[in-house]
Amino acid sequence: MTTASPTTRTHDPAAGAVERLTRLLDELTGPGLPFSPEALAALDRAEAYPVEACQALDAFGLRRFYVPAEHGGAPADFDVVMRLLRAVSRIDLTVAASHGKTYLGAVATWITGDAEAARLLGRRISAGAVVSCALTERHHGSDLLAGEVVARPAPGGGWLLSGEKWLINSATRAGLVTVLARTDDEGGPRGFSLFLVDKALLALEHFTHLPKVPTYGIRGADISGIAFHDAPLPEEALIGRPGEGVEIIVKALHLTRTGCAAMSLGAGDHALALAAQFAAQEADGGPLAENPYVRRELGEAAAGLLLADATGLVAARSLHALTGEMSVVSAVAKAYVPTEVDDLIARLLHLLGPYGLLGTGDPHSGFAKVERDHRIIGIFDGSSLVNRNALIEQFPRITRGYAKGRWDAAGLAEATSPHAPLRPFRPRALGLVSSGGCSVVAGLPAAVAELRALAVRGHASAALAALAGRVLGVADRLHEDMAAIRFSPRAVPGHAFELAERYELCFAAASALHLWLRAAARAERPIPETWLLGCLVRALTDLDEPVDDADRVVLDDLADAVLSHLSAPFRSLLDHMEPTFRQEGTAS
Repeated sequence: MTTASPTTRTHDPAAGAVERLTRLLDELTGPGLPFSPEALAALDRAEAYPVEACQALDAFGLRRFYVPAEHGGAPADFDVVMRLLRAVSRIDLTVAASHGKTYLGAVATWITGDAEAARLLGRRISAGAVVSCALTERHHGSDLLAGEVVARPAPGGGWLLSGEKWLINSATRAGLVTVLARTDDEGGPRGFSLFLVDKALLALEHFTHLPKVPTYGIRGADISGIAFHDAPLPEEALIGRPGEGVEIIVKALHLTRTGCAAMSLGAGDHALALAAQFAAQEADGGPLAENPYVRRELGEAAAGLLLADATGLVAARSLHALTGEMSVVSAVAKAYVPTEVDDLIARLLHLLGPYGLLGTGDPHSGFAKVERDHRIIGIFDGSSLVNRNALIEQFPRITRGYAKGRWDAAGLAEATSPHAPLRPFRPRALGLVSSGGCSVVAGLPAAVAELRALAVRGHASAALAALAGRVLGVADRLHEDMAAIRFSPRAVPGHAFELAERYELCFAAASALHLWLRAAARAERPIPETWLLGCLVRALTDLDEPVDDADRVVLDDLADAVLSHLSAPFRSLLDHMEPTFRQEGTAS
């Protein structure tokens, strides 16, 4: 394993922005204000863009957090940016997707290394520019190598862009659009390039906005398209070098997929809070929450959310600490977190019954909107199927690293220590495939050994150590099965996707364990185990491993924590790590 210690900077003071934004959003949910449930429901009913809500986020200065500090933005790490996106998503996913698209649209420029282009874009975003990213086409979906939008060299220099991009977030409202276009008739991985198109520089005859597409969820978002008609682009519109478009986008997706996971977590927070409030209401025969089945279901949902939270938190920090492994980490996070939150919402929908399906205008209609809105997050930037395929292609590297006990110990410690400083982000360290497997899971045997040592000293329970040991046993067997997979490109066997799903669960459980251990190492006395026990019980259950009823009791403890503090629902796993990072009233 690698043990070299990186150079880190002092802890980011911008982390306080998360608390400030959270307080502001709480204030703006009042009657007649942009984030009030009534205002958001009315916009959803009319399929109208959330103009005032986005303006409120602009006034807060959220755009500056979409720009790296070295390009003129706020001095914040990626984990802070993800927590900001989560805070907005906790209130409304339509607003988060509409405003956050600028972050997703600009990433390609940040990672190419052109400091001047990045500085100019950063200045425009800070001044209010909206940036979209146009990858998909009507007849090709996520198959980027089949794209038909073409950019050809112009006779007098620059490029001429022609073709249609469709189902694009903010395609109409954005003034700047990052466009992937074919620059070699033969296509292939080196046959496409990226361009930052400034609509203000184009005459109206050179582009057409396509109609807004009615969608099941995030109905008010600008999901539309744009067609180019020999649109003249200057040389400086090219992002990177000709032929590098697909490579840049694949690397950019490591960041944007992690951002999607953050938005999913916000939706999960919202759904759990709404369900808990419904269950706690007085009804004939007493509150629904007094029913043991309901309490257990709430506990299962809470455990699932915490497990997804551990995955998202470690993924966000890995952008700095384990950059070379993000091709694995981001694929796991994007496949697992939205799927887990979808399952959480479906579980809670059963508790609400018909109240969870009521339309706008009913006091309980918020849950139906969350359910609809969240469905599309799993599709953004590659579906779970696409991400699992990307993970499967890296099985050989992952299994070799695990078998050899090879992982980046310093990077893993940094990624799993939420209150430790992070090294600067190094875009050049991003890769199409992982540089060393996956340290989060490869480090699981050492983590379990560390936990067992704590149990021997009385600093952890035997039950916790036993559950962690069972997860390790699953991981050992899983890596053997992954190593035995043989397939050719575009011929991935179906059972490989089942292995990928199981790997995601091992990653999630390992993330939770690493986080708990790093918190325990900083504590002066034994720390609470409830949240980690819940995570491991839920992971083993989803891995189809038997779990004793005695161990499942922790799920009721999690349910009690949720029901006891309805005014302070889960904000983040950070609330459970240390007293200084808990929201008032949040259980540990």
